[in-house]
Amino acid sequence: MSVAAELPAAKRPRLPEWFRLKLPVADSFIATRNLLDDLKLHTVCESARCPNHWECWSKGTATFMIAGDRCTRACGFCAVTTAKPFALEADEPARVAEATRRMKLKHVVITAVARDDLADGGAEHFAQTIAAVRAANPGIVIEVLVPDFLDKDAALESVLAAQPAVFNHNLETVRRLTPSVRSRATYDRSLTVLRKAKERGGAGMFTKSGLMLGLGETETELHEALRDLRGVDCDVLTLGQYLQPSRQHLPVVEFIHPDKFAEHKCAAEAMGFTHVASGPLVRSSYHADEFAPATP
Repeated sequence: MSVAAELPAAKRPRLPEWFRLKLPVADSFIATRNLLDDLKLHTVCESARCPNHWECWSKGTATFMIAGDRCTRACGFCAVTTAKPFALEADEPARVAEATRRMKLKHVVITAVARDDLADGGAEHFAQTIAAVRAANPGIVIEVLVPDFLDKDAALESVLAAQPAVFNHNLETVRRLTPSVRSRATYDRSLTVLRKAKERGGAGMFTKSGLMLGLGETETELHEALRDLRGVDCDVLTLGQYLQPSRQHLPVVEFIHPDKFAEHKCAAEAMGFTHVASGPLVRSSYHADEFAPATP
């Protein structure tokens, strides 16, 4: 049994006032829900239980999760189901492309579960999806949020050859906490993937990464992680509050005040990040279109 499962209900921290959200009610939310159902698409918004999906769907945006909704890893923070995945769906890239066309998106985020069962980790499926989206929606900014592909160069090259505008891979947490927070991923492997992506992705591509706060990291450890990201020339950073999806997941150690997130933003900008999104509700793809690089 996990530590999270043993934690008594009375000791679970209550959500602070800044997490009390008013759920939007808009026709566009229903329209987004219906479109996703019609095209039989998965979103990380639902699978990861993102607290912002009401807002995003009401604005007609969503983060598409390709390669199924079953992950081969069992990270301590993630709500995505861990199970043997199904076979890839050959028409999924075309369905994602059609969704971006119908939604008239100018910026799309495409992510995926970890597919360690596949030789390329699902990299070619990413590439096919990027190509299909660009063909259906020529001016769109395409951002990918990828797993580490076990640091296989051929897999990484496959995604980079498709020329996403933003290559995102999350560091997730500080070095000390990585073994307990992540499954097969390692701190140094993630940095290596980001370094290679920056070196091989071309001058017009930006790299991006993010960390969850409130898992027990110290400010010194956080700043070390940010310096490590800048050391591999990472351009864009997201910092957000970790929320425990269920009792089977890691507990929240601390709720970070919005003022402290603002301080972290200033510190990161001083280190040289091109764009920083930092706040309790920030997630990897939340308001991703606020950073708008030129399309290739």
